[in-house]
Amino acid sequence: MTLTGCMTVHGERENIPSVAKDEAPKALKRFTDTYNKAYRELDPSLVSQVETGPLQEISTADLKAQHAQTPGGNPHASPLKLSDARYIIPKQVGWPKFFVADTESNRDDNRWLLVFTRGGADEPWKAAYLSILSRDEVPDFQIDKDGWAKPVPADGGTPKLTAGPGKLSGAYTDYLMTGKGDVFADGASTSGLRTTRKKYLRTPKFWTEYIDTAAQGPRYAPVGLRLNDGGALVFFASHHRQKQTMAKGYRPNPTPQIKALMTGEAKKSVTLTRISEAAVRVPARDAADPKVVFLNRLEGVTAAKGE
Repeated sequence: MTLTGCMTVHGERENIPSVAKDEAPKALKRFTDTYNKAYRELDPSLVSQVETGPLQEISTADLKAQHAQTPGGNPHASPLKLSDARYIIPKQVGWPKFFVADTESNRDDNRWLLVFTRGGADEPWKAAYLSILSRDEVPDFQIDKDGWAKPVPADGGTPKLTAGPGKLSGAYTDYLMTGKGDVFADGASTSGLRTTRKKYLRTPKFWTEYIDTAAQGPRYAPVGLRLNDGGALVFFASHHRQKQTMAKGYRPNPTPQIKALMTGEAKKSVTLTRISEAAVRVPARDAADPKVVFLNRLEGVTAAKGE
């Protein structure tokens, strides 16, 4: 308490909204303006001002590849427009904090959900995750009488869910590597992805090796929001590597986009490094179906190595 009678609220100790309601639209506008400038100029450094984590890695690689093919930029790039924004703002104690912008996009008829995070009061808000959901897939978030959402702790403290947010990346990558585990429901991002991979394990022209690893550290921290049905919507990231080795008599033929990200010379093999970001629905522990369901998964190549 100061001598004037004003009180300073400390975000690291008090359970307060992660962002003021009038600040959230400013963060979204700053993101959109900078994103559009980055894609006009094809400048990877610009997205680092408004993106972080998996989304930044995907955008940076994409811009790097486009810049290699069009070094003068793309002044005719169609600008991204986000409208009809709804902000899901949780009350949180401590840092980092996050909120979600649920928006319309001029790219399609879906809803674009952007997760904004920051690690301290003196840092700018940056988008860490993007998920594109149909209108029917956007869940009903648990909102209190004052309009605030309820966050789900990343590690521990989630006995009411079938899987904690902090365990999802490891469970997912273990499943992709082994096919074992009962955390996730069948679908394009789980059983479907493993089926697709099997087709390329060994062909007459090449064979493929896959290595999947969990995303760890603050940069890839998962975030979750409680839903009205007792479950949660969770955003998380994971790492993936794919090495394709050519059979005798064949040589790799990477695309121009891959070449722009490549180190070394592709004489016999090409190793691709990817990152994926996903939005999943985690059921309540007492739900009739306990399986975690993928609502959206975005994946991008971030590096390539030729040998």
